[in-house]
Amino acid sequence: MDDRGTGLPGGAARIALTDGAAALLRSLRAQHGPLMFHQSGGCCDGSAPMCYPAGEFRIGASDVLLEKLVVDGVPEPVGFWMSADQYARWRHTHLTVDVVPGRGSGFSLEAPEGVRFLIRSRLFTDEERAQLDG
Repeated sequence: MDDRGTGLPGGAARIALTDGAAALLRSLRAQHGPLMFHQSGGCCDGSAPMCYPAGEFRIGASDVLLEKLVVDGVPEPVGFWMSADQYARWRHTHLTVDVVPGRGSGFSLEAPEGVRFLIRSRLFTDEERAQLDG
């Protein structure tokens, strides 16, 4: 699992990708062009991250850009957005985007592939929290 994320020079990151998620993003990028994630915590797959062609999901004033994920083999960063109310609840956690077998939402680009993205989380360490808050 790649837990490096893009984070700060000290190494802290809000989001990371597993190797499987990175590989799927490379494949989806080849098929659909630039990509983005949005995680609403609302309907459909609940808090599953949804992957869209960049710009296809309308970002609003109540959305927060958590990171621009750098993925080897993908020419541009993949923005990861979250609704502000969900971010308020999850701001103390490190998120790792993973991919597992099964069908997620029909709205997310990976749905036809027979897999779905999901989030694994852990609390930030005191050191990570200090880097991110500083």
